[in-house]
Amino acid sequence: LMPMYRTLPKNTHGNLERRSLRYLAYRYFHQKSALVIRGFEPTRPVNDSAWGAADILSEQVPGIVESVFESQHALEHGFDLQDAVQMVAALEQLIFDSESQLLEKIYGLQHKPLQRPLSEQGLGQVLEAYMAIWMAGDEVTPYLGKSRELAQIFPHWDKIVHFAHGQVSALNYQRQHQRKLSTGTSGGNALLSRYSFEDAHAVVGTITSSFASFWESECREMKRKLSTLDRQHTGRVPLSKFYGKSLTDSEWRFGESESYLRDLGALDETSWLGKQVIIPNYIQGANNCIVAASHYMVCCINECEPIMAEIETAVGAPLARPQQLLELVGNLTLADDDGVKLDTALVAQLESIASANGGQVPIHGRLFAQWLHYVFPRDCAFPHKAGAAQALSPTQYGEGYLASDNEIETHAKDTSAEVPLATMAKEELQWMSQWSHDEELIASYDGLLAGPQQASGVSKIVIVAGFFMLIPAGYVGVVGFNRKAP
Repeated sequence: LMPMYRTLPKNTHGNLERRSLRYLAYRYFHQKSALVIRGFEPTRPVNDSAWGAADILSEQVPGIVESVFESQHALEHGFDLQDAVQMVAALEQLIFDSESQLLEKIYGLQHKPLQRPLSEQGLGQVLEAYMAIWMAGDEVTPYLGKSRELAQIFPHWDKIVHFAHGQVSALNYQRQHQRKLSTGTSGGNALLSRYSFEDAHAVVGTITSSFASFWESECREMKRKLSTLDRQHTGRVPLSKFYGKSLTDSEWRFGESESYLRDLGALDETSWLGKQVIIPNYIQGANNCIVAASHYMVCCINECEPIMAEIETAVGAPLARPQQLLELVGNLTLADDDGVKLDTALVAQLESIASANGGQVPIHGRLFAQWLHYVFPRDCAFPHKAGAAQALSPTQYGEGYLASDNEIETHAKDTSAEVPLATMAKEELQWMSQWSHDEELIASYDGLLAGPQQASGVSKIVIVAGFFMLIPAGYVGVVGFNRKAP
């Protein structure tokens, strides 16, 4: 928490506003396990008198959260680092309790007494049922124990089952290692093959914290396929290619409708080349959150987080000089690239942001996030202005989230962008056409920002009620696995 905490703007008491505390909690869980806590999503409205988290601030939340959120001292003076630690711990307890409730439900469905130890086979049965309901909800209950049907519902169901059983193997290893340390022998394996409810809960806890890393291979494969169509490294793929046969044939992905992509914030409609899918906004969107539990979701890992974390660690303050940021970002190396390329246009844009803020750049502002998107177009999502996009899951969006065969065919026939993309230089494509000069800050910078120095077209600064869509993750429901629509 400390690197983020140090770089967030503080009030006159040296503490965080509630908007910043909410942002801190969201970033922490997304960094740690790619979890999106319901009630702490980026686009949920919040202000100085309301958290915008009614579904979190309920009877199910441990009392410490309410004491942190609503104490008179915090309301008057803001929130310090210890408040942030207590809130994160309370939310982790909420996740723990949520796991316990689902696990008890599975035991009940399988008529297994909570007090009776399970064999490894019995624990495997529990985990397979747990994974199915955890990922898709009660709708899959009729198919529990039916491997063939579950394999038709979930992509890579066999790998998911193998992953769950792998967590049991990890527990076995841990128990044997502890026994060897305490007794000097690894004997007694018969006893080690029995599992209490607490053991089962320990296993599902590791599943929650590590599932995003396991599923990341799918997210990276999506990114790889989209990136092969992004020859100019703009972080964008023409909608015609998105719906082209190279992606949609034999794929359960890449079938979202144009209207759904637009509402997700994954569609760039500003280019003369036509409509384009923004790669990081698509990958990090609600459509690709693979788990939707009652209090949280598991989404694709945000590849911009390590970049932002390194910047926060190096800067250690809410503001930074453009030259410091240029040197810092310019020395970063991407996994799929030799290095960062900062052309004159990108340098000018960063200097323009600083010019509007007395010579310094607010590193938690929309404009800096936008600049990072154009520096790392495949890794950092384009930050839409507040209210410009709706982060909706497929279930919440409804029937129209899938493109019809006719829609796919119509878009796939449009080849007007192919020749320019193949023959023109990146700069000639006017690839930064989506750039907006509107700033949005997640909290007040009163006393930190000096007056503008020839603002160069940058519009007025806005303190947003809900922080801008840095990461367009989902909210309600589950990911849709069958991507084709009639």
